[in-house]
Amino acid sequence: MTRTIELIFDFVSPNAYLIWSPLKNLAAKYGATIAVTPAFLGGMHKLTGNAPPFVRDAEVKGKNDYAMLEMNRFITKHGLTKFRMNPKFPFNTITLQRMLVALAPEKRAGFIEALLPAIWEQGLDVTDADLVGKILAESGFDAQELLPKTQDPAIKQALIDNTEQAVERGAFGIPTMFVEGEIYFGKERLGQIEEQLASQ
Repeated sequence: MTRTIELIFDFVSPNAYLIWSPLKNLAAKYGATIAVTPAFLGGMHKLTGNAPPFVRDAEVKGKNDYAMLEMNRFITKHGLTKFRMNPKFPFNTITLQRMLVALAPEKRAGFIEALLPAIWEQGLDVTDADLVGKILAESGFDAQELLPKTQDPAIKQALIDNTEQAVERGAFGIPTMFVEGEIYFGKERLGQIEEQLASQ
């Protein structure tokens, strides 16, 4: 039986970019699949009272500096040297997240892989609909077909539901993973996920 790693995902999180390739490699190593559940990080923060670490920890001496040190260690370890902080960060991803919801689950990984490098390596302005559409078209996605779906009340509600259900299950940020009912938060939990996969 194929094991599943559920990834609660939002493009706005730099850590969602950083974990994507290492998580894929880990899943391949253990014959697991990644199931992407689109959620809206802003909604998660509102529901949980959480905030982006650089805001939440701004007054804690040394904490954000240490977080950057750990991020750079992770980047080095996994060879993610193309990563660049997006100049528009934090940006609104509601349209992209609704597009993800509108896609069949098996197409979500391709959509993510089309946009993650553009956003987190090339500094894509996600509010530039023409440029986003061009990048998607290069990967076989039709933005003109997907865009109207982002205004579909059912798609809007599905993203709200995903976000609320993730929070009800214990999620408070991105990336959150669920493996066989166990919750893991953050890119630093890859080792723990591997331990669980290896023990099954």
